[in-house]
Amino acid sequence: MHKTDNRMKKVKITVMRIACYKDLMEKYENPIEHACDMTLGRTFIVENCRQPEGMCDSAWETLLPWVKELANGGGNFFDGWMKNPHSAMLSCNDGFRPVSFLVETIE
Repeated sequence: MHKTDNRMKKVKITVMRIACYKDLMEKYENPIEHACDMTLGRTFIVENCRQPEGMCDSAWETLLPWVKELANGGGNFFDGWMKNPHSAMLSCNDGFRPVSFLVETIE
């Protein structure tokens, strides 16, 4: 990963998939009333690497290093992992209900 441009780019985060592992929840998780506000297709626009309103704190913590790299002009993670080198498919760290996000540069 490296910086290739001095101007910060906007980054779009899109919720692509929401999983739910009820068997693991029943076996290991204490009941909680409200776990996640993400909805399929929801998008967030990140400017100047600031957490967008409504983005889960835990998901943001996971995505931030990737967002920073993309915003600073980087990409091509893992030498060609993504078809679009200025993007990444990432998941939050909730092992019971992981959310997959497409993170991509938009300018």
